[in-house]
Amino acid sequence: MKKIFKLSIFLLLLSMSAAYAQTDCTEMYGTGSQVMTLATGSPGELGLVKALADAFNAQNNTAVCWKKAGSGDGLALLKDKKVDLIMVHAPEAEKKAVAEGWAIKRTLIGSNEFYIVGPAEDPAGISKATSAADAYTRIAGAKSLFLSRGDNSGTNMKELAVWKKAGITPEGSWYVISKGFMMDTLKRADSEKGYFMTDSSTWIAAKKEMKNLKILYRGDQMLVNTYNALCRPALDGPSQPVAAKFIDFVASEKGQNVIRAFGTNLYGEPIYNDAAYAKKYDR
Repeated sequence: MKKIFKLSIFLLLLSMSAAYAQTDCTEMYGTGSQVMTLATGSPGELGLVKALADAFNAQNNTAVCWKKAGSGDGLALLKDKKVDLIMVHAPEAEKKAVAEGWAIKRTLIGSNEFYIVGPAEDPAGISKATSAADAYTRIAGAKSLFLSRGDNSGTNMKELAVWKKAGITPEGSWYVISKGFMMDTLKRADSEKGYFMTDSSTWIAAKKEMKNLKILYRGDQMLVNTYNALCRPALDGPSQPVAAKFIDFVASEKGQNVIRAFGTNLYGEPIYNDAAYAKKYDR
């Protein structure tokens, strides 16, 4: 009997290990038997996913595998059934996913905003801009160094939308594509004294390290950044019910309290707004 039990445990651990290897987790949170995979970018980098996962796992026999991916890659992973759940900020792509039927439960969970940061001397004069598009027009006109993630992330999609609104196709040696995530590109912009559009959460987390950059433009409603969670359709994979339950948790008062408080202990202020605030800007 003991041998059968040990064999069962071994097979269970082996199957879980195979699942983890297949999804290539950036980090694992929890040790429960019900494992779900979640793809997102900055919320994972900054620790919000861990905070939410820890609170959720405490109430459930679950474990959360976080896979680091920007919004575009996250949507592709969900469509290809390589993850169970995503937290993204690409409203039009999200709505298309739901319309096409491979994603459900699109749920507003919170927001932050984008800041356009740059060198303190502000060679393009964007601190005098009247809109995000005007700021980009000034940068292009001055041919000042601008870093783009260029990775089809939600940030990159927003950046391209601003260029489009400005009527500009950015090109030339001044326009540099980093192919890096938010924090890496922000640090590169600081070291090279370039302009960059960063989310406010990453800025708050990193601003003490910034030697050359400051916020030069903010406030355009176009730069408000709303996050939604989506998961695979019902009955699509054994982890789908857990993913759906996690979305309900994040949207609940307990989950929203985690979001409202997150960052306060580390940075002296919360770094995300809750869903109630985000609803004012949801499109």
